[in-house]
Amino acid sequence: MEEKKNIDVHIRWGPVSEFKLTDKFIEQYEGKEPEWGPIGKVVYYRTYSRQTENNRTEEYWQTLRRVVEGTFTIQKTHCDMLGLPWNQMKAQKSAQIMYNKMWEFKFLPPGRGLWAMGTDYIYQHGSAALNNCGFASTKDIATDFSGPFIFLMDMSMLGVGVGGDTKGANSVKIKQPKIGDYTFVVEDSREGWVKLIQTIIDSYVGADVMPKTIDYSKIRKKGDQIKGFGGTSSGSKPLEECVENIKEVLDPLVGELITSTAIVDIFNYLGKCVVAGNIRRSAEIMLGDETDLEFLSLKDPKLHKKELMDRRWASNNSIIATVGMNYSKTAEMTAKNGEPGYLWLQNAREYSRMGDAPDHIDSLVDGVNPCGEQPLESYELCNLVETFPSLHESKEEFLDTLKYAYMYAKSVTLLPTHNLRTNAVMLRNRRIGTSMSGVIQAFTRHGKRNLLSWAEVGYTRILELDKVYSRWLCVPESIKVTTIKPSGTVSQLPGVTPGIHYPHSEYYIRNVRFGESPLIETLRQSGYVVEKDKYDTNAFVVSFPVKEKYFERCKKEVSLWEQLENAAQLQQLWSDNAVSVTVTFAKEEATSIKYALELYEKRLKSVSFLPIEHDYEQAPYIEISKEKYDSMIGKIKKIKLKEFSGSDEGRKYCDNEKCEL
Repeated sequence: MEEKKNIDVHIRWGPVSEFKLTDKFIEQYEGKEPEWGPIGKVVYYRTYSRQTENNRTEEYWQTLRRVVEGTFTIQKTHCDMLGLPWNQMKAQKSAQIMYNKMWEFKFLPPGRGLWAMGTDYIYQHGSAALNNCGFASTKDIATDFSGPFIFLMDMSMLGVGVGGDTKGANSVKIKQPKIGDYTFVVEDSREGWVKLIQTIIDSYVGADVMPKTIDYSKIRKKGDQIKGFGGTSSGSKPLEECVENIKEVLDPLVGELITSTAIVDIFNYLGKCVVAGNIRRSAEIMLGDETDLEFLSLKDPKLHKKELMDRRWASNNSIIATVGMNYSKTAEMTAKNGEPGYLWLQNAREYSRMGDAPDHIDSLVDGVNPCGEQPLESYELCNLVETFPSLHESKEEFLDTLKYAYMYAKSVTLLPTHNLRTNAVMLRNRRIGTSMSGVIQAFTRHGKRNLLSWAEVGYTRILELDKVYSRWLCVPESIKVTTIKPSGTVSQLPGVTPGIHYPHSEYYIRNVRFGESPLIETLRQSGYVVEKDKYDTNAFVVSFPVKEKYFERCKKEVSLWEQLENAAQLQQLWSDNAVSVTVTFAKEEATSIKYALELYEKRLKSVSFLPIEHDYEQAPYIEISKEKYDSMIGKIKKIKLKEFSGSDEGRKYCDNEKCEL
C-alpha cells in the first residue's frame, strides 16, 4: 500500500502520496546498462547521476526509477487532493511501460527532469526546477522595476533557460538610492541571493532602501556541498561582484530614463552571476526592437569588445521581427556572427501550427525562451520532453511512445511552482512541448515523407490524449503541446542528432565541458584528450571521437534553404509552439539571408543563424577524418564511471551549438 510522505511542504501542495514501482519489476534492470550512444555513458554520469542517501552514485536504472516514481507520485497526489479516481493497477502498468520506453531510449524527459524529478526538493519547493523554459517582459517595470530581473535570477538558479526583452526602456527614471542604517544579512539560499538583488535593484526607483553594509558571512564556502538541489557552493564572490556590477550599470543613469543597454546589461550580469554560481551554462535570450540601433549594436565586437567579453556573451540577442519589414540591415549583421536572431511575435500569437488557420490561442504571448522553441507569456514557464523517432521501428510504435512522453510533460503541470505570478499563467495554459530529436537521422532511416506523416498523425494523437487526461485530471487542456527543441545533452545519451539539426560530419570530435571533477583524471588516464577550457579557467574540455549513426549528409553539404524548409514543414505539420532551428550557412550563402527571411517570414515563428566557418577554439564539434577517428578510438581504454556524481553539471539548461557558444 502506498504511504503518504510527510515532508515540509513549502508550496500549497500535499501531503505527498508516494507511488512506487514494484521491486520485482526493477530487478530486471538492476545492475544493467542501456545501449548508450558514443558518449552517452560519460555524459550521464557527468550530468544526471545524483548522490544517493548512502552517498553512492546513482546508476541509470536508479535515475529512471526516481523519475518514473516522481511522475506518478505527482499524478497520485493530485488525484488524492481533488478526490479523483486512482487505479493503482493501471498506474503500475503504465509506469512500467514508461520506464521501459526510457530505458530503450524511445523518449526521455528533459535534462531538468532527469536531474530533479522525484527528489524531495521538488515536493518542497515546487515544479520550477522541472521546467526548461521561461520568459519575463520588462514592459511593466514602471510599476514593478525588479520583477523581471529577479525572475530571471531566481529561475536561472534552478537551471531554467530564461528570456527577457527591452520593452521597458525609457519607461522609468533611475533615482539616487537612499542608504538605510542597516546591514543586509544574506541567507545561504537561492531565496537569500534573490532577495538581496531585489533590494539593490528596487532601491534605484525608491521602492526599497539600499543597505549600508552587506553581510555575506552566512553563505557557505566555495566547494561545500549543496544537499537539497545538488551541486557545490561557489562561495559569495559571484554575488558580491553582481551587486557591484548592477551599481556600475545604474549609477551613471541617476536622473535619467533606463535604457535598453542597461536592461540587457543587468540581465547579462545576473546570468554571469548564475553561471559563476554553479549553474554552469544557463541560457539567456534578449529580445529587442528591430529599429533599436542601440540594442542591435550591443554585441558588435568592434564597438563593445570589452563589454562582450565581460558579460554580453551571456545572452543570445534577437529582434522581435514583423512580417514585411526590411531585413537588409539586420541580415547583414546576422551574416557576420549569427546575431540577431528573429522572432515573429505576431505569428506566435496568431497561429498554433502554421499549416492551420489562425486561432489566436496565444494572443498573450510576449516572447520566447532562449533557444526559440517556446513562445511564452510573461512569467510563464514550460516543460519539454524528447522523443527519438529514429530509434523506433514503426509509426505505430512511435505513436505509442507519444502517450508516455505526453504523460510525463502533463504531469509536471500538476505541481505548482513557488512563484504565484508564474502559477497564474501556467495553471491556466498548461503549456507543454513534446519534441522530436534525431529528426535528420529519422529522415535517413524512415524517409522524410514517412517521418512527416508520423509527425502529422502524432500531433493529432497528442491532442486526443490531452482531451482524455485533462478530463480525468480535471484540469484545462494544454494551450500548446508540441515543439522541436534543439536538445544537446539529452540527445547525447542515446547518441542521436540534436533536434532538427544535421550532423556536423560523419566523423567528428565532440568536445564536452566539465568542471573540477575526479572524472577528469580518469578520462585522461583512459586515453581521452583533456585540455583546460580556454574560455573558463575553472573548466576542462574533453574530446570524444564520434562516428555518426544513420549518416547521409553533414551540415556543410546542406544548403541554408533546405534547413529552413525542414523547419517550416515541421512548423506546419508538428509544432504548435515553435521550431528551434539554428541555420548554418556557408560564406557564399550570407547574402541570401535577407531573401530567406522574406520568403519564410510567414512560415516560421523563430529562427537563428550561425556561420558554418568560425574561429571558436574548442568548438563543440570538430570534423575529423576516419583515420583520425580510428587513431583516437584505438587509444581509449574501458573506464568505470559508477563512483562519480553528476553534481558537476546537472543543472545546466542546454548545450546545443548555438546556446553553448
